[in-house]
Amino acid sequence: MATPLTVLDLVPISSGSTAPQALRNSIDLVKRAETLGYARYWFAEHHLNPGIAGTSPAVLLALTAAETSTIRLGSGAVQMGHRTAVATVEEFGLLDALHPGRFDLGLGRSGGKPREAKVPVPAAAVTRVNGTAGNGLLIPGRFDPLPLLKSPRFAFQRALLHLPGAQSQDYTDQIDDILALIAGGYRNADGLTARVVPGEGADLQIWILGSSGGESADVAGTRGLRFASNYHVAPASVLEATDAYRAAFRPTAGLGEPYVAVSADVVVAEDEATARERAAGYGLWVRSIRTAEGAIPFPAPAEARTHAWTAAERDLVADRVDTQFVGSAAQVADQLERLRDATAADELIITTITHDHNDRVRSYELLAEEWSRR
Repeated sequence: MATPLTVLDLVPISSGSTAPQALRNSIDLVKRAETLGYARYWFAEHHLNPGIAGTSPAVLLALTAAETSTIRLGSGAVQMGHRTAVATVEEFGLLDALHPGRFDLGLGRSGGKPREAKVPVPAAAVTRVNGTAGNGLLIPGRFDPLPLLKSPRFAFQRALLHLPGAQSQDYTDQIDDILALIAGGYRNADGLTARVVPGEGADLQIWILGSSGGESADVAGTRGLRFASNYHVAPASVLEATDAYRAAFRPTAGLGEPYVAVSADVVVAEDEATARERAAGYGLWVRSIRTAEGAIPFPAPAEARTHAWTAAERDLVADRVDTQFVGSAAQVADQLERLRDATAADELIITTITHDHNDRVRSYELLAEEWSRR
């Protein structure tokens, strides 16, 4: 049986287009993904980006659940750094009440207060950086996020997402609270109970998303939850993350063995030259994110070619550009198999952005057709 493929959608806005059109494009794509046999369709959560309309996974899931019937839908991921466990369970409880058993609740630590992982990262994973895995998968050098995190714009945006004076809760405690609220067993230190209705007893599949071998991998493993690792965002640490998760894993009644999904940024076309033309705006788009400008509307190939790149800018985006899988369906499928085998992934998450919506749809179509033959 072929490894399942999942779609991850940021609801990108193309240059010259609008947020309403981006939403219509995503609704069209999720319906097509369902007919193409993709296992899941996840929406990311991003804020204050001029080129991304995916700000609220729960709202997007409500819209797309009404337009589909069989494909699983989920968040990839809810950013818990500026949310509460109760609000999250309430939102997804409402969704599950009308569409029971169809939703994946993917949880991310973004912006939250980290906790030291209890299980050491396996040494083998730490050393496989800035080179290749045993089967040739590129593992680039690590991106240093410190300049981005220290930028005034990043601090400004983070302040807008928090209530004045609010402190983010410990992420592991948030996950435990979510699990207890869904199970109907939440109780505070004084013995008081809380009931979330709808939400309690919701038939949700819980996922933890993480980019390293730290707290996210640890809490996913020790709580016996599914784990998604981001090769398309942090390719340098994908092996560290998946190895740490498996080292920490403890079986539960809901999940007896580790279950890993790994993401990849992909553009597929009829031939490599066409695919590379359609992916031309990617580097400029990543640059806008890593300079704290916020993701710009995705450039058309002609726009991207007008940018005069500096050496520093190329270094800034190199790990992302070099690990994007671009080419014919056969070429990209080969690279996805290499990623799957290097990480022992049970599932692959595909995210594709092109300036033209029809090119994006075609990329998913070509990949699904090729993958079904593998």
